[in-house]
Amino acid sequence: MPLSTDRPSSDQLSPSPLWSRLLTFLAALLISLSLCRLSLNRGESVSAAWLVTLALGTYWIAYRYYSRFIARRALEIDDQRITPAWRLQDGMDYVPTSRGILFGHHFAAIAGAGPLIGPILAAQMGYLPGALWILVGVVLAGAVQDMTILFFSTRRNAASLGAMMRSEIGAFAGLISSVGILLICVILLAVLALVVVKAMAISPWSSFTLLATLPIALFMGIYLHYIRPGQVVEASVSGVGLLLMALFLGQQVAHSPSGSALFSFSPLTLAWGLMGYALAASVLPVWLLLAPRDYLSTFLKIGTIVALALGILLKLPALHMPAVTTYIDGHGPVFSGTLFPFLFITIACGAVSGFHALVSSGTTPRMLERESHISAIGYGAMLTESFVAIMALIAACMLNPGLYFAMNTPASLIGHDVIHAAATISHWGFTITPEQLTQAARQVGEQSLLSRVGGAPTLAYGLASIMASVTGSGLMAFWYHFAVLFEALFILTTVDAGTRVGRYLLQDLLAVAVPAVQHSRAGGWIATLVFIAGWGYFLIAGLEDPLGGIHTLWPLFGIANQMLAGMALLLGCIILIRMQKQRYVWITLLPACWVLLSTLTAAALKILAKDPSIGFLAHAHTLQAALAHQQLLFPAHSVAEMQQMLHNDWIDSGLCALFFLIVCLVTLQVLRLGLRLWSQTEVSTAEEPVLSAPATRS
Repeated sequence: MPLSTDRPSSDQLSPSPLWSRLLTFLAALLISLSLCRLSLNRGESVSAAWLVTLALGTYWIAYRYYSRFIARRALEIDDQRITPAWRLQDGMDYVPTSRGILFGHHFAAIAGAGPLIGPILAAQMGYLPGALWILVGVVLAGAVQDMTILFFSTRRNAASLGAMMRSEIGAFAGLISSVGILLICVILLAVLALVVVKAMAISPWSSFTLLATLPIALFMGIYLHYIRPGQVVEASVSGVGLLLMALFLGQQVAHSPSGSALFSFSPLTLAWGLMGYALAASVLPVWLLLAPRDYLSTFLKIGTIVALALGILLKLPALHMPAVTTYIDGHGPVFSGTLFPFLFITIACGAVSGFHALVSSGTTPRMLERESHISAIGYGAMLTESFVAIMALIAACMLNPGLYFAMNTPASLIGHDVIHAAATISHWGFTITPEQLTQAARQVGEQSLLSRVGGAPTLAYGLASIMASVTGSGLMAFWYHFAVLFEALFILTTVDAGTRVGRYLLQDLLAVAVPAVQHSRAGGWIATLVFIAGWGYFLIAGLEDPLGGIHTLWPLFGIANQMLAGMALLLGCIILIRMQKQRYVWITLLPACWVLLSTLTAAALKILAKDPSIGFLAHAHTLQAALAHQQLLFPAHSVAEMQQMLHNDWIDSGLCALFFLIVCLVTLQVLRLGLRLWSQTEVSTAEEPVLSAPATRS
């Protein structure tokens, strides 16, 4: 694939054309108008279109100017340097990949449950806090992390995050951070896999469609690699056509008695199948299955989100949730905790996510064709995920607030029938009737929507409401179940890419003792099997947990994810100092300080808070007291389930304390090293020496 090298060091260095300046002016104007309309309303409903325009205007200015500033000034991106995909090309992991396909892979890999679920839960505080954190967080923290870590890894032969920590910060800090990163990755993937399995269980439409994407992806990989190399458009058209056909056939299978029986799988069967798929995605050549399947999934992901945005702009639905609710004080029914710090760990992906640093130092730098693609893939893909989070927030806030709280509040607070639920929620100030709750469930073909906690059903209902307003109310049930499929597909692509990234992390860690493990095929198989066994154990345990497993793993998800982001941003600070870029250290230092402040505060509260609805230890002591008096506390229905809840609290508090300790040790080492390096006048990074790109790359 010939690529010209007679170009500037970055494709962003040319002067802004007139149309770009006009768009920037329009974006700034829309941002100002949208902020005024959203923040200065006096209790009346506000159109969701204002939130969409605010987001799009913010993304345009941030990508056009801030990412350009980082690329030019701080990183000095240079297309004359050959990337690891060309230098180490092996047809397995290091494979030069076109910008479009790599963008699709990277976006599919980073966009998991977080941007869908977090904003739904945070909507209980109102639409304004969540929206502001999503937009400010992604521009100044999330997209910065993804872009800088991708650049640093690319300049170091696609080194993993743990390997960069060891080489740039020090052996001890690097070792403990590598262990912490690996444990965090295991927890994150176990949570994501659990969400996928629960979404797909006994759902033949989802199972058939997701299984169909595997042969479609294999076809696309073989087509691009052997049959028509480089013909991305042809493969894309074919792949999307086959995907749409699979979606249609999946619905027919679900309505067929024989087909429904064939593709209805139990949660345990799906769990083992998911582990088998993750094994294949990790050890097969990246061009054969992982990259084309993620690229294919991106069409459905972005296509659905774009259709949702167009539906909002066309129908102009109102945001019925108040801009700010009284639940910012911490007594909300959906989750307990004040706006600071819990909003900033509830909305993780969509604003900033440590898991993205693993992908940006994992599969993506091994496939990066040229350095000038870093802005579009690193910064641009994160902005796209942020837009997904905005759409999820709109889907929740456009619902009747009474319905939102009915779907997301535990049954222990609102009861098990629509009469008690409607009375309780109306007493909170969000009026809704039993008839409205019954009608809402009937519209989507469900018996009840009460206490469908976790956020996914709320997103599905909001998405279905918007799409049905365009296509007709008779398709409400279709769009609801399509949205459930969409969510499962959205999350699954994070599990497969995350497993491959975990394999890289474990190989790097094992190579400290046995160097031959790092680049051998046998080492790859061993690391993959061990890593899958790790998250697979927590997945199976979660499925066998009488309380559903999510009680053990989900509380750790946001904290662990944001702690990882804090460590990645600290690494960026040290590398910039080593590059003699002290004047630009603020780019990573400011978001690192905020992320660590909010996350460590949340971790300390989750461990030590005296409120049982917040603190793990306080809840454990409450359970112990109840057991001593032979009492059962909801949601437990037996002594065994009470003991399981107590066991969950001990696991949560222990792992949270371990992550807290690791982050504190790494932070202290970064401060000490940063102060020592600040006055140095020579570049001291572990960056690979400059290798000029050849005239063509093929």
